[in-house]
Amino acid sequence: MLLAVPLLLAAGLLAAAGPAQAQRVDTTTLTCAQARGAVARAGGIVLGSGGPTYDRFVRDRSFCEATEVTRSAYAPTRTDPSCFVGYRCIEPGFDDWFGDR
Repeated sequence: MLLAVPLLLAAGLLAAAGPAQAQRVDTTTLTCAQARGAVARAGGIVLGSGGPTYDRFVRDRSFCEATEVTRSAYAPTRTDPSCFVGYRCIEPGFDDWFGDR
């Protein structure tokens, strides 16, 4: 029982500190090559794309769920407003298999 008091006190102090804000790299601060390189190195990474928007980008389909496929992904960077950075994982719909795209 005596050990439980310090543990509860420590837990309370941590909870009072508040949630930590995760720092997300924003593609608009990177060159196109840097953004593409970050995706290639990480394999799968969440990047901001200006303001409150963000998305998960992957190097290839091996970073997706078994039922997902990849679609080319572009993001604004410091050097290119529409830089190919990798792919997004998506659940394929009917149009993806039989539609005219």
